[in-house]
Amino acid sequence: MIKNSVISKKKKEEENPGSVEFQVFNFTNKIRRLTSHFELHPKDYLSQRGLRLILGKRQRLLSYLSKKNKIRYKNIINRLGIRDSQIR
Repeated sequence: MIKNSVISKKKKEEENPGSVEFQVFNFTNKIRRLTSHFELHPKDYLSQRGLRLILGKRQRLLSYLSKKNKIRYKNIINRLGIRDSQIR
Protein backbone atom coordinates (compact mmCIF):
# COMPACT_ATOMS: atom_id res chain seq x y z
CA MET A 1 0.00 0.00 0.00
CA ILE A 2 2.71 2.47 0.96
CA LYS A 3 4.71 1.49 -2.11
CA ASN A 4 1.77 2.29 -4.41
CA SER A 5 1.28 5.73 -2.86
CA VAL A 6 4.97 6.54 -3.32
CA ILE A 7 4.82 5.45 -6.96
CA SER A 8 1.67 7.50 -7.61
CA LYS A 9 3.29 10.57 -5.99
CA LYS A 10 6.33 10.25 -8.24
CA LYS A 11 4.12 9.85 -11.30
CA LYS A 12 2.13 12.97 -10.39
CA GLU A 13 5.34 14.96 -9.97
CA GLU A 14 6.57 13.89 -13.40
CA GLU A 15 3.22 14.63 -15.07
CA ASN A 16 2.50 18.06 -13.66
CA PRO A 17 -0.42 19.25 -15.82
CA GLY A 18 0.65 22.86 -15.38
CA SER A 19 4.17 22.39 -16.70
CA VAL A 20 5.01 23.64 -20.16
CA GLU A 21 6.37 20.23 -21.20
CA PHE A 22 3.15 18.45 -20.24
CA GLN A 23 1.01 20.99 -22.09
CA VAL A 24 3.17 20.75 -25.22
CA PHE A 25 2.98 16.96 -25.01
CA ASN A 26 -0.83 17.07 -24.82
CA PHE A 27 -1.09 19.55 -27.69
CA THR A 28 1.22 17.36 -29.81
CA ASN A 29 -0.99 14.34 -29.18
CA LYS A 30 -4.08 16.33 -30.18
CA ILE A 31 -2.33 17.56 -33.33
CA ARG A 32 -1.37 14.02 -34.35
CA ARG A 33 -4.93 12.79 -33.76
CA LEU A 34 -6.40 15.61 -35.84
CA THR A 35 -3.98 15.13 -38.73
CA SER A 36 -4.92 11.46 -38.95
CA HIS A 37 -8.60 12.53 -38.81
CA PHE A 38 -8.06 14.75 -41.86
CA GLU A 39 -6.96 11.79 -43.95
CA LEU A 40 -10.52 10.46 -43.70
CA HIS A 41 -12.33 13.81 -43.58
CA PRO A 42 -10.46 16.35 -45.73
CA LYS A 43 -13.34 18.88 -45.80
CA ASP A 44 -13.80 19.15 -42.03
CA TYR A 45 -13.08 22.87 -41.92
CA LEU A 46 -14.19 23.40 -38.33
CA SER A 47 -11.64 20.87 -37.10
CA GLN A 48 -9.02 22.50 -39.32
CA ARG A 49 -9.65 25.76 -37.50
CA GLY A 50 -9.27 23.97 -34.18
CA LEU A 51 -6.00 22.48 -35.39
CA ARG A 52 -4.67 25.92 -36.28
CA LEU A 53 -5.60 27.19 -32.81
CA ILE A 54 -3.83 24.27 -31.12
CA LEU A 55 -0.77 24.78 -33.32
CA GLY A 56 -0.66 28.45 -32.28
CA LYS A 57 -0.94 27.61 -28.60
CA ARG A 58 1.83 25.02 -28.86
CA GLN A 59 4.02 27.47 -30.77
CA ARG A 60 3.55 30.16 -28.12
CA LEU A 61 4.42 27.70 -25.35
CA LEU A 62 7.53 26.54 -27.20
CA SER A 63 8.70 30.09 -27.84
CA TYR A 64 8.19 30.91 -24.14
CA LEU A 65 10.20 27.83 -23.18
CA SER A 66 12.98 28.66 -25.64
CA LYS A 67 13.33 32.12 -24.10
CA LYS A 68 13.29 30.87 -20.49
CA ASN A 69 15.29 27.64 -20.69
CA LYS A 70 17.05 26.48 -23.87
CA ILE A 71 18.01 23.09 -22.42
CA ARG A 72 14.44 22.12 -21.57
CA TYR A 73 13.33 23.44 -24.98
CA LYS A 74 15.85 21.33 -26.89
CA ASN A 75 15.02 18.31 -24.74
CA ILE A 76 11.30 18.46 -25.49
CA ILE A 77 11.85 19.17 -29.20
CA ASN A 78 14.04 16.08 -29.50
CA ARG A 79 11.76 13.90 -27.38
CA LEU A 80 8.61 14.74 -29.36
CA GLY A 81 10.33 14.74 -32.74
CA ILE A 82 9.03 18.13 -33.84
CA ARG A 83 10.91 20.72 -35.84
CA ASP A 84 12.67 23.68 -34.32
CA SER A 85 10.83 26.92 -35.09
CA GLN A 86 12.51 29.36 -37.45
CA ILE A 87 10.42 32.34 -36.32
CA ARG A 88 11.27 33.87 -32.95
